[in-house]
Amino acid sequence: MIEAGLPLEGVRVVEMTHMVMGPTCGMILAQFGAEVIKVEPPAGDKTRTLGGMGTAFFPLFNRGKRSVVLDLAIPADRDTMHRLLETADVFLENFRDGQLEKQGLNTEELRRLHPHLIVAGHKGFLSGPYEHRPALDEVVQMMSGLAAMTGTKEKPQRVGSSANDIMGGMFGVIAILAALYQKRGGKRDGADIRIGLFENCLFLVAQHMVDYEMTGNKPRSMPEREHAWPIYDIFDAADGGRIFIGVVTEGHWQSFCREFGLAEFLDDPALRTTTDRILARSRIIPRVAEIIRQRNVGELSQRLDALNICFSPINRPEDLLTDPHVLRPGGLVNNINADGKPFRVPALPVEWNGSHIGEGLKVAPLGADTSAVRAEIDNNDVTSKAAGRRA
Repeated sequence: MIEAGLPLEGVRVVEMTHMVMGPTCGMILAQFGAEVIKVEPPAGDKTRTLGGMGTAFFPLFNRGKRSVVLDLAIPADRDTMHRLLETADVFLENFRDGQLEKQGLNTEELRRLHPHLIVAGHKGFLSGPYEHRPALDEVVQMMSGLAAMTGTKEKPQRVGSSANDIMGGMFGVIAILAALYQKRGGKRDGADIRIGLFENCLFLVAQHMVDYEMTGNKPRSMPEREHAWPIYDIFDAADGGRIFIGVVTEGHWQSFCREFGLAEFLDDPALRTTTDRILARSRIIPRVAEIIRQRNVGELSQRLDALNICFSPINRPEDLLTDPHVLRPGGLVNNINADGKPFRVPALPVEWNGSHIGEGLKVAPLGADTSAVRAEIDNNDVTSKAAGRRA
């Protein structure tokens, strides 16, 4: 469902993507009002039937799109694809270099036949020595150092979601919006955009690269890092839960110690400054842990919230389905899978004119819109020819 009043109404996107990065780009464009037509082979996008940790891939990243089946090995369907691209503003793809050519879509021919088109290719790498390589989220996390920063050099650990794929799709959206804005300013030709999964991950670890560039100090991984605050830790609670607490300002320190009966810290002249407290963490943290262990997560959350101190229970993804903030109106939107079954998903992390977007999006069954889109193309051809005769 495309909601009224969204900014990309009237923009047509033709998408030939699979897995996560490319589909994420199309999904976000669709939620902002673009008409996104997903072109699939006769067997369908392979992620339609993924199981395990990939079960959510297709419904999550392909909501709000139309599905058209074309067999690009057939000349008539290749012709249909070109006629469809003639009506489009944007073409999304995320195949390795050379794969489009194997499907009968030569990139040079695309630029020649459809100079108006914004072509956004989501790739493993930007142009350079590695441009020929395939890539996965986990591959680029290992290459970029993100896995070593999340875990350790000896035991690297990938981030627990398809973070780079999703963020790569977001950079695709940013670049496409820039190209659409440029065309709005009068530019007639389209744009050739390449988005790199590896370079996206470099962007994420840039803070550590620049830190080393400026200081010469090798950045320490998250588990090994030196703490910049006296209390910035995970603690066990009385009910078996766990909670993270971050005491990061002088006011927080004062109010935390008063609230939890730690007057001995406030009266200690050796703990007057933040630096003093950081150096004394070896005795501060065990004492704090002893006090926190006497209280339940719920009580701790209420008291810390009242003090305006940063905290969080240690949640798992399933816990968020009962979180009161997630369950606020608009926090979760109701969508419909291709089999007709409803599912809930977090709304895009933006509010548009005070409202959330994405409610009621549907996942199209394979080829559900093929006939309708073919008819629209035929009608467009008739209209164009009539306009040509009038001219």
